[in-house]
Amino acid sequence: MHLTQPVIALSQPSAEEALIHLKEVWKVFKMPAGTFEALKNINLSIRSGEFVSVTGKSGSGKSTLVNMITGIDRPTRGEVRVNGTLLNTLSEGALSVWRGHNLGIVFQFFQLLPMLSVLENVMLPMDFCNRYDPAEREERAMALLRRVGLEKVAHKLPAALSGGQQQCAAIARALANDPPILVADEPTGNLDSRTAVQIMEIFTDLVAHGKTLVMVTHDLRLAQQAHRVLVISDGELIHPAIVARWPHLSHPRMRLLNRHLRSLRLPPATPLPACRWAMVLEGSLHPHPRRRSFLARLTPLEVGQWRAFSRAEEATTYAAGSRGALVLLLDEAAWESLRRDAPDLIATLQTRHGGPA
Repeated sequence: MHLTQPVIALSQPSAEEALIHLKEVWKVFKMPAGTFEALKNINLSIRSGEFVSVTGKSGSGKSTLVNMITGIDRPTRGEVRVNGTLLNTLSEGALSVWRGHNLGIVFQFFQLLPMLSVLENVMLPMDFCNRYDPAEREERAMALLRRVGLEKVAHKLPAALSGGQQQCAAIARALANDPPILVADEPTGNLDSRTAVQIMEIFTDLVAHGKTLVMVTHDLRLAQQAHRVLVISDGELIHPAIVARWPHLSHPRMRLLNRHLRSLRLPPATPLPACRWAMVLEGSLHPHPRRRSFLARLTPLEVGQWRAFSRAEEATTYAAGSRGALVLLLDEAAWESLRRDAPDLIATLQTRHGGPA
């Protein structure tokens, strides 16, 4: 039996805590060659003020996931609730109005209107949504440009700006209506590394001032600056505990483990059910006070720690602590399935930090 050191952010917020909540979301596209499942049973919660990055290979479903949050795409089934609104129920017109007040979107290719000045581009969302008094809009737009360091080029056309400056202008435009949520789809994909760092500094500052940011990126170094990294693979959202603890695993191996794990919330003092492996996501597990014959060799399990059991009944020697516990489990059937199909995963689950014991 081996323990790991505790880590944080292995679980996501509850639906009640979430500003963004996706429940059992599927997205299926009908194509001439048949159907394509772009998203498969996505359950995701993001709290207010959180910075979440979304990574994955091309075609994995990253942009489709973001399009669910923005309402650009609708789920084939499931629910998408953002800032208290169930997006599934809105008409296209109502959705456009809602989007203008709740979201700021930053695109990879900037999407600035070329015949308008930078200042006019930033003012445009305020005009469309009729936000703020018309006499205030120019002053507000200038303040936003000043915030991203572009006040000196406010009256130039976008073509006169560098790529980094255009992306800064796009960020200012996304902030025009003071939305609570920013969504950035590959915002540094067309920028050099130095400019990408500057964009990330702006994002970090916005989050520090209360904005919620969801960023799609291929750059793992940038992704790791977020509070939480989501990995999507072939339309499946990998559990954050797998990503945090075993980032070296290939995506097929992550998906396989993801499909076998189940989560369970235990009230205080509730025994852990029979299982072959358990990891603590919230709360703690302690030796069960009624299993005194085992107490001498058992130690508590805190957040991020796991234990593999030689037989399923051993797990019942643990019980949730005074605050309860949220745990990931592998039952006997799942354990044996992995032992048969992926013995390397079993070895990983029995070792410390995914390396030698």
